[in-house]
Amino acid sequence: MQFIFFLQQAIIWLITIFYLYQLVISLFSFVKLKEKPFIVNKKHKFILILPAHNEEKVIGNLIKSLKKQNYPKDKYDIQVIADNCTDNTEQIARDLGVKVFVRNEEDPKKRNKGCAMNVFLSTILNDPNCDYEAFCVFDADNIVDKNFLKEMNKHLCQGEEVVQGYRDIKNPTDNWIASGYAIFYWMMNRIYHLARYNAGLSPLINGTGFMVKLSAIKDTGWDTNTLTEDIEFSLKTIIQGKKLGWAKDAICYDEQPVNFKASWSQRSRWTIGHIQCLREYTGQLSKAANENKTLMNFDGLLYIIGSIPMFICSIVLLLINAVVYLSKGMTTTAFVINILRFVIPTFFLPILVALFIMIIDKKPIKKMWSGLLMYPVFMASWLLINFKCLFKQDTKWEKIEHNRDVEINDI
Repeated sequence: MQFIFFLQQAIIWLITIFYLYQLVISLFSFVKLKEKPFIVNKKHKFILILPAHNEEKVIGNLIKSLKKQNYPKDKYDIQVIADNCTDNTEQIARDLGVKVFVRNEEDPKKRNKGCAMNVFLSTILNDPNCDYEAFCVFDADNIVDKNFLKEMNKHLCQGEEVVQGYRDIKNPTDNWIASGYAIFYWMMNRIYHLARYNAGLSPLINGTGFMVKLSAIKDTGWDTNTLTEDIEFSLKTIIQGKKLGWAKDAICYDEQPVNFKASWSQRSRWTIGHIQCLREYTGQLSKAANENKTLMNFDGLLYIIGSIPMFICSIVLLLINAVVYLSKGMTTTAFVINILRFVIPTFFLPILVALFIMIIDKKPIKKMWSGLLMYPVFMASWLLINFKCLFKQDTKWEKIEHNRDVEINDI
């Protein structure tokens, strides 16, 4: 019993220190920094990459929003990757006057966004006539604010090579599932990405709406192997000792699932991708933190440790409390208090945090009340997904259907 007590206390201290660190870093999201000086002052040339698999219902709105960019038209090209498409995605893109790269892949394991980008970017990097200086990536269901490229160009001029834009939601009020995603991303945007950017640490690439300078991948290409190619690329960049940037005014609106089964599948894929990154990069992150001795490298290590390992620690702590209680080593009152110490911060405190962030970031609170009240259910389902993925890891990619016909003028 003494060993169990020491283990219990060790886990409590570990979790407490971890979340106190996260709290301190999150406070930097309220620090206002001076604009960085320009290293160069020019209009860089971009290629905008749109990986798409059977996205005829939404690809047109994305292309139209990109054609409205407040940026010189001769300084960017739009490139659709028609990835194993069997619908009218390719034709719609051609009719709208953009370039199309057709990819037909027979290997089911290579039919994913990461592989599609690797193939396409390899052709760009090997083209001696390539005059692009950076590329941006968007999912086919996105629509993009007119100042996106203007803002990304500013960050390039400030010397940043990999920059994540502000990922907003185009359907936050559709139902409680879409609202759950919106609340999650709004909180991540401020208390993770913005906070770390202000603190001199590194944000992360977040799936879509990001920019990479071509010279940053000249030697390696887009070489990713996990289901979360965005997180993998971010971790590899941090391991190299490079900070990622954050452009809060480069806004990209993303469509989120409204079907629970689709949401479960998508979030399962993300969790499995995190587990893959945990296996592949924890050692390299530890080595980089030890060799470089920078808080940025240490923070990157904490990110990957803070996903599944901290979840496992929480489960073990709950089980220890149950064992101690059942063996009469803890009163009922103490047991209930210990459970509440987990339930309240995990499920109910985020509602207050989300509400505070929605107020200061001027989000649509009135239409989001049902989403806020259901947010504990959204997060509880994610914990169940994490638990399931500890034992069953299906790496098969499943397409998320996108149907929301929203144009940039509708936002």
